[in-house]
Amino acid sequence: MNILAVIPARGGSKGIPRKNVRLMNGKPLISYSIENAKSCEWITDVVITTDDEEIIGIAKLNTVAYVERLKELAEDNVTLDPVIYDAVLKMEKEKNIGYDFIVTLQPTSPLLKSSTLNNAIESFINSGMDTYISAVNIPHLSWSANESGYFPNYEERVNRQQLPPNYIETGAFFITKREYVKPNSRMGQDVSIFEVPEEESVDIDTKSDWLICENALKRKRIIFRVDGYKELGMGHIYHCLTLAYNLTGHEIMFVTKEKCTEGVNKIKSSYMPYTLINSDEEFFDFLVEWDADIVVNDCLDTDENYIQKLKKIVSKVITIEDLGEGAEYADAVINALYNKEKKLSNEYYGESYVCLRDEFLINKPKTFSKEVKNILVIFGGTDPSNLTKKIYHFATKINKNNPRFEFNFITGKGYNSEDNGIYTLEDKKIFVLNDVKRVSDYMINADIAFTSQGRTVFELASLGIPSIVLSQNEREQLHTFAQMQNGFMNLGLGKNISIGTIESTFKWLVEAHQIRHEMRELMLRHDLKKGIKRVIDIILKED
Repeated sequence: MNILAVIPARGGSKGIPRKNVRLMNGKPLISYSIENAKSCEWITDVVITTDDEEIIGIAKLNTVAYVERLKELAEDNVTLDPVIYDAVLKMEKEKNIGYDFIVTLQPTSPLLKSSTLNNAIESFINSGMDTYISAVNIPHLSWSANESGYFPNYEERVNRQQLPPNYIETGAFFITKREYVKPNSRMGQDVSIFEVPEEESVDIDTKSDWLICENALKRKRIIFRVDGYKELGMGHIYHCLTLAYNLTGHEIMFVTKEKCTEGVNKIKSSYMPYTLINSDEEFFDFLVEWDADIVVNDCLDTDENYIQKLKKIVSKVITIEDLGEGAEYADAVINALYNKEKKLSNEYYGESYVCLRDEFLINKPKTFSKEVKNILVIFGGTDPSNLTKKIYHFATKINKNNPRFEFNFITGKGYNSEDNGIYTLEDKKIFVLNDVKRVSDYMINADIAFTSQGRTVFELASLGIPSIVLSQNEREQLHTFAQMQNGFMNLGLGKNISIGTIESTFKWLVEAHQIRHEMRELMLRHDLKKGIKRVIDIILKED
């Protein structure tokens, strides 16, 4: 069976000058169709038909046959039928063979995958049809017009997924039996559509088409390896979700351990794609299967062996909040929570790499109030040290008889308020809210906040909320931002702090409005809104 792929490529292009030879993501546009044709197991020969010297040069560079198109076949008004017919005749004469099938491959479909082309040809051979045309199914509520006016092309207005198929030719490929290739036609009697995925369907006609394709070809396959559970907290999950939301256009996959139910539930509710594993070996196997480009590892301290295995599978490894020996071997280490002397060329430490969620990028600090009315209590997604309960006891005590302050306790998805005996007490102006979608709306109304020493301190700082900090554990105490020089009253390890100390600190801060104002100003001097862009740039940076 002999199959010829013909790539028609004129030199002239008015919409995008030199379109077929211009570099698309680092290589000539026509190179994508050449590579598809050469990698297809069904195609016997490949030929480019052109009138352009540059395109001939690219054909030679790729060791692909070419035929010089006659001048009369290179005019604007000439259809592809006589062009393909001319190329087929010349190739049959040169090769001294007859072809069974002819595949026309347009050079303007760089997103078409070789696997799709391969499947299309195989399907065509087995179908017994005369002609296959590539098309994409895009159902829409559409209208037509005649001399009487406009009229709908549908009988009933329904949702897109309920509409009948609406196939639009992509121009990517046109497969036909040799006998139907004639000077004025390539279409057989029995014609069928071969549906291509929408993401492979762009046919470059305009400058906007070019931009769409170039962005798609730059798209990376990025895996976030992250866990969240009661003892660890949910900060790593929230951080990776923030990064993922800012990588629109790239293919994202979360990988987390099946036993980490709190983290799994949060990822599920975010509608991000995910896969569950039970061991590192399962993770390594999945990386190979999914063909990832980049791994963002947010699982605390790594060892050398783990990172070295990752680097054998993917081209780039980023680690987050990593103090392990594996950090030395990663392509980049991003530790926004720590400030330390930089020792490795791949380290990025400190507040410059804080990744604020969108809501904190658009919200603005409220006007400072001398009087304290609203208190925010927020200790993360799981609150492993149950500091929420400690502050709840304090709140019920201070608001027992004549409630002066409104307390808003915001608990995370992994914290069960009822199991801990924490309820809303409206008569005491104590309110408990679980899994709040927009935390900033509550932060911005707070005059004082109680929080732990994780990433929430950066969110509070971005809004200038004077805060009392109780750390969850010894590791959190290594996070050096939440100190007085940055506007935080840090009481130390939360489990060691008495209710009496909390009460005396709170009462002093309520009365010391000048101190609170200074704390606010110290917070707001930090520009934390550019960190997310810096981190995204590090992740996507080409080495």
